[in-house]
Amino acid sequence: MLNARRPSRLPAPRPSRRGLLAGAGALVVAFRLDPKSARAAAGPNLADVKAQPNAFVRIAPDDTVTVVIKHLDMGQGNTTGLATILADELGADWKNVRTAFAPADATLYNNSLMGPIQGTGGSTAVANSWFQLRKAGAAAREMLMAEAAYRWKVPVAQITVEKGVVSHAPSGRQARFGELAASAASLPVPSEPRLKDPSEWRLIGQTIPRLDSVAKTDGTATYSLDIRRPDQVTALVARAPRFGATVKAFDATAARKVAGVLAVVQVPTGVAVIARDTWAAMKGREALTITWDESTAETRSSEAILAEYRERAKGPGLTASERGDPQAALKGAATVIEAEFTFPYLAHAAMEPLNATIEKAADGGYDVYAGFQFQTIEQATMAAILGVTPDRVRLHSNWAGGSFGRRATPTADYLAEAATVLKAYGEKAPVHLIWTREDDMAGGYYRPTVLHRVRAGIDAKGAVVGWDHVMVGKSIMIGSPFEAMIVKNGIDSTTVEGASDTPYALPAYRFGVHNGREGVPVLWWRSVGHSHTAHVMEVMIDELAHAANVDPVAYRLSLLAQAPRLAGVLRLAADKAGWTEKPGAKGRGLGVAVHESFGSYVAMVADVSAQEAGIRVNRIVAAVDVGVPVNPDVIRAQVEGAVGFALSSVLRNRITLKEGRVQERNFDAYAPTRMSEMPKVEVHIVPSQVAPTGIGEPGVPVLGPAIANAVFAATGQRLRALPLDLSGVKGA
Repeated sequence: MLNARRPSRLPAPRPSRRGLLAGAGALVVAFRLDPKSARAAAGPNLADVKAQPNAFVRIAPDDTVTVVIKHLDMGQGNTTGLATILADELGADWKNVRTAFAPADATLYNNSLMGPIQGTGGSTAVANSWFQLRKAGAAAREMLMAEAAYRWKVPVAQITVEKGVVSHAPSGRQARFGELAASAASLPVPSEPRLKDPSEWRLIGQTIPRLDSVAKTDGTATYSLDIRRPDQVTALVARAPRFGATVKAFDATAARKVAGVLAVVQVPTGVAVIARDTWAAMKGREALTITWDESTAETRSSEAILAEYRERAKGPGLTASERGDPQAALKGAATVIEAEFTFPYLAHAAMEPLNATIEKAADGGYDVYAGFQFQTIEQATMAAILGVTPDRVRLHSNWAGGSFGRRATPTADYLAEAATVLKAYGEKAPVHLIWTREDDMAGGYYRPTVLHRVRAGIDAKGAVVGWDHVMVGKSIMIGSPFEAMIVKNGIDSTTVEGASDTPYALPAYRFGVHNGREGVPVLWWRSVGHSHTAHVMEVMIDELAHAANVDPVAYRLSLLAQAPRLAGVLRLAADKAGWTEKPGAKGRGLGVAVHESFGSYVAMVADVSAQEAGIRVNRIVAAVDVGVPVNPDVIRAQVEGAVGFALSSVLRNRITLKEGRVQERNFDAYAPTRMSEMPKVEVHIVPSQVAPTGIGEPGVPVLGPAIANAVFAATGQRLRALPLDLSGVKGA
């Protein structure tokens, strides 16, 4: 029990940290997680995180509580979710909570589900921070309580904390956080602070206002495109029209004559035009004459690549998953269904095109302003280009206007490009590198094009007896810095996820994969491999259900006896959608899909009207199980956003190559979902006290198959190629 003296039970603080905090008048507490393997949210025991002084919470004299966010917020709302976790354990008043993006420092801010790097992706932000931020908030709370007990000479057990106020009820004494913070900062950090029981939570699980809404509404939020440094110049790069081509020669005579153009320099990715403003840079780039060396370029069209895929799919491929003997089982099946599914390249098409500002500082270091998603990789990559150690490259994170995976490149491509432009320009001024919409759309890094071929059979009673599955698609990880961690025996786990690990009880099953070899740069796209594997699995299961003359929901449930959380969201979505009361109008039907990704469980029921003229999605009913729902409103928003994001890819979007050249270069040919197209979306959240998982990506995989299955219910036609196209289909 603590009373009138400083608590001796706590370990001694590090003197350097103690002096810094006391002098700054702020309380800084945080913890470091040991690196763990990525994509294993259920594996690492994150509750074992050990307390180490760090920089996750700052309490200022004016009572504001700033939560330092180690992840990029690109619209998914993780700043609000992460701040909620810490603020609740701390006992902060939500109206006084603020956020700030963390600097690049993997020793303090690593993503424990990715390894020893700081980064955002895989829907891991909340999952890997849950215990880390709870312990940070709890430790800060106990330090404030200990300081109050010391001042008031009372037992610490009699101290309470609520809404930013520390109180001692017996004496009536109270103190605001800001009054105690500077002194409390000199106390030792509790090694195992008491975490609140869920019954004590006041913010977690509640719908509270997002912290970024006002600034993003009134325009005061700063994005990378808003950055203006003194004497800043703008750079645009002319890149090769075919992937793999390089500059053979160029003539910049006309470009240099454009008013406002300051310089034209060659960089590894092409030719950069540097100008006083964006317009001058654009006009200067248009005036360039460039001869490209296309001897190693990708020159095939999409159709040729897909034709190669079809040939390769005739072979078994590398075995990603196998149990039983599906070939033998299929020979004895009463009914066998054979199907081919194709998926096109997809662009990320974030609303804010790629851009970054970089400048050399007076101390010889560099300052970079952007929406950083893989800080450790980005910092190290730019440092290598600039010839300095990583700590000499300071990253200043801004809000990002979307990403969907595009900003998280293993090569830090656009940031590396910004560094090469600055270097080629002689570091004479801060350089703002801007990719136009056309640059962004045609510049590479797409969701891979994929082909799946499946043979599945049932017996006379409708039970699945065999499933033989082969896919062809280019690996994202092979050739990247992550290959050693993710690729095993030639198989990229992000390529086969969602199918090789299917939860369905299929007695004889094989999943084989061929790695594509085309020269098109590919990258994770929101939900990664699940974006196509879930579609194939859910449409095929639906086909088997209809062949067995069994209700599709009941059929799935019969195969999910060992997957109770998946079965739970499936039942909930079906119930809320009125599955048993299917629409009777001609050309209208319901479709269902359920899938686990990134440790989260999502089911959707789609209500669709389908005619030859097109497909209209009327209503989506979703059920999600993400463990503890930290902020239900953010969860609903992410599912609604996933529907809006994925709907255009289901109905029309594709990136196509014609003789190696990208054809869709702007929103006229790659149109996002319009408000007029958005269906009514209902989101039902399963109550839980299991540690939270992510929701940024899991809403995407189930939308396509739910719609495709609804189209079948409405028309009797199976569409197995995305985007779905009913034109010319008889009876539609």
